[in-house]
Amino acid sequence: MKKEVLSDIEAKRYARHISLKHFGLEGQLKLLNSKVLIIGAGGLGSPVALYLAAAGVGTIGIADGDEVDISNLQRQIIHSTDEIGVSKVVSAKKSINTLNPDINVITYDTFLDETNMIKIIQEYDFIIDGTDNFKSKFLINKCCVKANKPFSHGGIQKFNGQTMTIIPHQSACYACVFNSPPPEGSVPSASVTGVLGSIAGMLGTIQATEAIKYLIDYGELLTNKLLIFDATTMDFDKVNFQKNPDCKICGKKA
Repeated sequence: MKKEVLSDIEAKRYARHISLKHFGLEGQLKLLNSKVLIIGAGGLGSPVALYLAAAGVGTIGIADGDEVDISNLQRQIIHSTDEIGVSKVVSAKKSINTLNPDINVITYDTFLDETNMIKIIQEYDFIIDGTDNFKSKFLINKCCVKANKPFSHGGIQKFNGQTMTIIPHQSACYACVFNSPPPEGSVPSASVTGVLGSIAGMLGTIQATEAIKYLIDYGELLTNKLLIFDATTMDFDKVNFQKNPDCKICGKKA
């Protein structure tokens, strides 16, 4: 059922949003009636989930088939030491509802693949790519374009992060920019190269902000732009792209 009014408690909880110009009560109601799916409950998914829950996104889906490991805790702030060995989606749901018990959290304790991703993303307004491998990122792009679902791409490694927002059939998609996955094993994983924990928070909060901007229809999204940052120097750059008419995923002959 669509929410049309705020309770007294909700009015207090979201008071800083409601008093914000260009956001207000209308924007808050849009969030409360929105659904966001986060694919990956790790370094990026953790801050995204917490900030979207705090912001009042009414339904948050979380998909991840992994369990909490002690090595995750350096950056995956939605989990705690007590949750080691517990399903990540169960741990994430607990943290979200501790922060905001009114959020409807739907968990998918599985790794999404081509057989189940399309069906699941159909139920959501916006998708967050919080995965850590190229195969998953290209699959998310393919499925979101096919299902016409907007999403935020994010990636971190070492001291660096990158993100862009994709509105299928309007802006450049992930494959327009990166074409195809690199050869298997050619790019070392974060478990090999390492990753600064706090950059997951830096990038994840940007992804959460992009989702909120899309849902309330305000601001300029990171479409046709790849935002890149280097935490060692705090340099942020934007690289502009155009939609590739020959893209094998979103192009004319896709």
